[in-house]
Amino acid sequence: MNAPVQPGFDVERIRADFPVLAQQHRGRPLVFLDSGASAQKPRQVIQAMVRSMEERYANVHRGAYRLSEAATADYEAARTAVARFINAADPREVIFTTNSTAAINLVAHGWGRGVLQPGQAVLISEMEHHANLVPWHMLRDDNRGIELRICRVTDAGELDLGDLEAKLADGKVGLVAVTHMSNVLGTVTPAARIVAMAHAKGAKVLLDGSQAAVHRRVDMQALGADFYAFTGHKLYGPTGIGVLWARLEHQERMPPFLGGGDMIASVTLEGSTWAEPPAKFEAGTPPIVEAVGLHAAIDYVSAIGMPALEAHERTLVDHAMRRLSDIEGLTLLGRAQDRGGVFSFALDNAHPHDLATLLDRAGIAVRAGRHCAEPLHARFGLEGGTCRASFGLYTTEGEIDYLAEALTKAREFFA
Repeated sequence: MNAPVQPGFDVERIRADFPVLAQQHRGRPLVFLDSGASAQKPRQVIQAMVRSMEERYANVHRGAYRLSEAATADYEAARTAVARFINAADPREVIFTTNSTAAINLVAHGWGRGVLQPGQAVLISEMEHHANLVPWHMLRDDNRGIELRICRVTDAGELDLGDLEAKLADGKVGLVAVTHMSNVLGTVTPAARIVAMAHAKGAKVLLDGSQAAVHRRVDMQALGADFYAFTGHKLYGPTGIGVLWARLEHQERMPPFLGGGDMIASVTLEGSTWAEPPAKFEAGTPPIVEAVGLHAAIDYVSAIGMPALEAHERTLVDHAMRRLSDIEGLTLLGRAQDRGGVFSFALDNAHPHDLATLLDRAGIAVRAGRHCAEPLHARFGLEGGTCRASFGLYTTEGEIDYLAEALTKAREFFA
């Protein structure tokens, strides 16, 4: 499953791999700046999934025939590819879920309800996506005696590490659950430092890597976290598959989240026993074809090389900061020193939905709203939302220039 991409970064050659980018809008190519919500798919991923369905599809793990054995091999090969991609110590640390939201809910159920004790706390931040906020509301509201603490965000859009340290100080925090990269601010949090601070006070750490895993190399050995969640559809793979990386010793302590086939060792009418991890957390028919697609996506970005991808993104971020900062009446949300290719902005006199609609008429696809981060928008006084431009490996400086020109025209229109 090798993607025919050579090391290095040729953005025009890469763009040719994405069929959707060949679309025209009023004589111009589509300018897709919503990869933070869901990235486009290269032909290599599409073809791998079609090949799986046409030639190698069957249910996995239990079939004693050739097709099932082939499908099982492909499914488990995807697990190994994920482990290699994030430098996990053991493929068994990789649990397949449907997306990041499901991965975080698995931790909230298994660790939150199965391991945390009354009187302990979960510590999150103002920066979190709803997927890393709502499950902890639900845990707190279960009347299990679990407290929810919130770390502040600075005016620059960075985690207030002093506040984080203060909220860890009493030793009652059992789990720190924070984003590795904000889907609104583009802020990349100092994850390894956060992990060290939390572990020093006896807390485990869950990192929401939904954005970070797309934009830079992530290394489970270097980060030292306990849980890490990310999703396939932002990583140029299909929807319907996500990953929870969890240390094996933590998986052993956690009860399963869902019950049914494939996650059991034995079942009687009186009770059940669980399979060994990670099967313990993968109930029912898994996302087989989607796992093949995720494997192909990982092969694709790995063939390009994460260092080359990161260098391309740094160039785009620097260029976008220069161009967008020069637009009068445009407010950029967050000015973190370490940031990825996500820019949320508000334009004077323009509702974000109206602005996004106007940009769409120019062939530019951006997000509008509060991006599943309502508390963060409230923190910056933008309860009405923002527009967000988010970059992918196929984004060009010319597209950023075109966005800047369209925003300048929009400012004149709304004025």
